Amino acid sequence: MPDSGNCYKPCLLMDLLGRPYEWIEVDALNGETRGAEFLQKNPAGRVPVLEYAPGAYLPESNAILFFLGRDSELWPEDPAEQAAVLGWMFWEQNSHEVWIATSRFGLLFGGATAASEDIIRRREPGLSALTRMEEHLGGCSWFGASSISLADIALFAYTHVAGEGGFSLDGFPAVRSWLERVAARPGFRPMRRGKRPSA
Repeated sequence: MPDSGNCYKPCLLMDLLGRPYEWIEVDALNGETRGAEFLQKNPAGRVPVLEYAPGAYLPESNAILFFLGRDSELWPEDPAEQAAVLGWMFWEQNSHEVWIATSRFGLLFGGATAASEDIIRRREPGLSALTRMEEHLGGCSWFGASSISLADIALFAYTHVAGEGGFSLDGFPAVRSWLERVAARPGFRPMRRGKRPSA
C-alpha cells in the first residue's frame, strides 16, 4: 500500500542498504487483504507482508525491519544499543504509530476532519509522542544507537508525514533536523504515493 508508513519502512531500509526487492501492491482499501489468498500469508489481514523465501511469509513492519536489517550496519553490535533500538521500535508501535498514523489514516482515507472526535482524542497523546522524540533528540542524533539504526527507520516512516495527520512539526526543531539527517542518507527514496479518495 503506497501511502502506508508501515509498508514504507522495509522499502526505505532496503533502499538505504542498496538491496534489491520486489514491491507487490495490494489494495487494502478495497478489501484485497481480506481475501482467502492474502489471509494465508497474514491471517491478520494487514500489510506489509514479506515473502522472504518461496511460500514463507513474515508480517508486521518492525519484525520485517529486524529480519532484513539484523545483519547490516543499521543493527548495532553492542547489546545495550541493541536493546535500546528494540525499545524504540516497540515504543513506535505502542505510543507513536497508534496516535499519529491512525490520525493520518482517518484524515486521508477515513472521511474524518480535524474536528472529528477520534482525531481530537488522538491529538494530545500524539503530541506527547513527538515531545518525547524532541527531548531525546536534544541530546542524541539517533534513536537507540550512536549512528542511524532500525529504530530511526521505524520512527521516520510516520513522523515525516505527521503533518498529514494534523500534527505540525513547527514546534519540534530537533525532530525536523533528525528527519533531514535520515533523508540525506545515501540511497534514500521518498514514500510512494497512491491515489487518494476524492473529497
